[in-house]
Amino acid sequence: VVSTQSTGAAVAGGAAEGQQPEQQQNTWKNVLWRFISMYIMISVIPSFFRGKPAPTTTPDGKPAPGTASNMWPSGTSFELYLYASTEENFNLMNSSLLCHFEGLTMGEWYDGEDKNGQRNFLTNIPATTDLQKNGTMYLHIIAARNDAQINPLHPQHNKHDVVILTKMWTRFKKRKIESTTNLLTGETKNKIEGASDGEIISYWHPNLTISMLDDQRVWPVGQQIPPPFDKWVDIDMELMQYKPILYINDYWELNSDLIPINETVKELPLNVIYSPISVFYFQIYEAQKMQKQWNSMLGVAEASDEENDIVKRTMLETNPYILGVTIVVSLIHTVFEFLAFKNDIQFWKSRKSLEGLSIRSIVFNIFTQLIVVLYVLDNDTNTMVAISVCIGLVIEAWKITKVMDITVDMSDPVLGLIPRVSIKDKSSYA
Repeated sequence: VVSTQSTGAAVAGGAAEGQQPEQQQNTWKNVLWRFISMYIMISVIPSFFRGKPAPTTTPDGKPAPGTASNMWPSGTSFELYLYASTEENFNLMNSSLLCHFEGLTMGEWYDGEDKNGQRNFLTNIPATTDLQKNGTMYLHIIAARNDAQINPLHPQHNKHDVVILTKMWTRFKKRKIESTTNLLTGETKNKIEGASDGEIISYWHPNLTISMLDDQRVWPVGQQIPPPFDKWVDIDMELMQYKPILYINDYWELNSDLIPINETVKELPLNVIYSPISVFYFQIYEAQKMQKQWNSMLGVAEASDEENDIVKRTMLETNPYILGVTIVVSLIHTVFEFLAFKNDIQFWKSRKSLEGLSIRSIVFNIFTQLIVVLYVLDNDTNTMVAISVCIGLVIEAWKITKVMDITVDMSDPVLGLIPRVSIKDKSSYA
């Protein structure tokens, strides 16, 4: 009898099946929490925090009048190049061309074979010895007007006709070794012989989605640019224009698709997709990155790669109508849950007599609620679930003060250090 698990852990099949309903429930909670977080990041936070201020003067020191527009208006024809290199700074001589899309147009949403604005290209990249030994590879994405010179060192190169975006495509993560354990003998065997768990190695993701933001808005010069555009809009005060935003959409990349690079890997697949992106979706994807930054600043624990993949797969594979209904039901459930808290508090606040109420049951409820809270926190459950059970524990603890008189005597401490606590039933208890 053989089961698959992480190194050092043996999980019985029956236990795993028992956790599936809980995992599915947490998945929906995660989806709902992410939608709420994205709304806060897009709508609420930008009203309190502003990005970097736009330039207010021209190069000659004069005030910057008017507004700045996109250098590439709708209908501008351009080409897209994809180069691979081991250097972070793009150098045409030291880079190899992987892909070239011709005949692209700004704001064209009906391009491609399927008339959905999408272009696809599939290629295989040889895994060099350097890559097999944890080497680094950069992808240089270049959007250029038709017939523009993309080589920065060429004398006819015009920086206003070219947009360059560089991304390190090899990723370094700790190796997670899958192992098989014989449940009869207890013997564990790694699937990768000679490999150690936790070793940092390089990975390769086979999917790359490149997007050009379809945005022709005009930014008033001299005013602050709101996030997330403040990181992307760079106004040229000489032309009073800004370059179009070339964007790598990596939100839907699943960690489960990462390919470990080692001596046995000879080729690395790369599926390149180009499609335009709207302002709405651009803000949503950037809001996810802002959420990670805020979580890091506030000390909130990040979701694991496995949890992120579950949420993304749920959104990708679930019917949108079913997903929408589930989110609405989850919201209604949350509202009813807080209404129950409210009614419980009102009942105990308005209670004049404690006749018919059991102190033992209240104490027992606190004990059981504490066990639930510790279990939820230990298993890193969704934040919304953790908040709900913690509020329930606080309410149960508050009820104790309604049925018992608790006094703290600082004048007669225990052992001279610990305040003496006195607990007795209220006089109205019968």
